[in-house]
Amino acid sequence: MLQRIQTVYLLIAAIISGGLIFVLHLWVTNEDVIVYAKDSLLYLGLFLGSALLSLITIFKYKNRKSQFILGRLNIILNFILLGFFVYQSLNVSGETAVSEKGIGMLLPIVSIVFLALANKAIKKDEDLVKSVDRLR
Repeated sequence: MLQRIQTVYLLIAAIISGGLIFVLHLWVTNEDVIVYAKDSLLYLGLFLGSALLSLITIFKYKNRKSQFILGRLNIILNFILLGFFVYQSLNVSGETAVSEKGIGMLLPIVSIVFLALANKAIKKDEDLVKSVDRLR
């Protein structure tokens, strides 16, 4: 399980989605209030859901097809989270509620990159197993 590269990619994606949200802020309001993901139940739920889905995907190492599908679902979940951030930044950027965007808004993009790398490695493993089965 841990010797496969997709496990490392999925673990990094889980750390980004589950751990860095408490360290990096999403934005700063005009009143100098720093907003983290834990301040909004929607963002916290989506981030922790992505982290949990990454961890579940790691332990599905015996079934590569379901691992690949769960990786795709996690990518879709991160795109939904990214869509909420884009909506938030475009809808409120001209208003007085948000004055500065934080680096935490880029976390779904980094997570998507690692999830795509994991899915690529899972697909490569599946193709390798299929090619070996053809030779038998």
